[in-house]
Amino acid sequence: MSALVTYLAAELRHRWQAVRDTKDGGYSTEAVLVTALLVTLAIVVIGIIAVKVAGKANNINLG
Repeated sequence: MSALVTYLAAELRHRWQAVRDTKDGGYSTEAVLVTALLVTLAIVVIGIIAVKVAGKANNINLG
């Protein structure tokens, strides 16, 4: 192997070990997924409320 490939392999191993050693290695992925789920849920709830409000507004008797 060339010196560059050897260096890159060693650096990759070192960085991968550093990621493994951190206790919160998967926390950011979990936080992103939970946030995406909450945003999706909020959009659905807002959509349901908007449909119900529009339905009630259309049933108002103005005459």
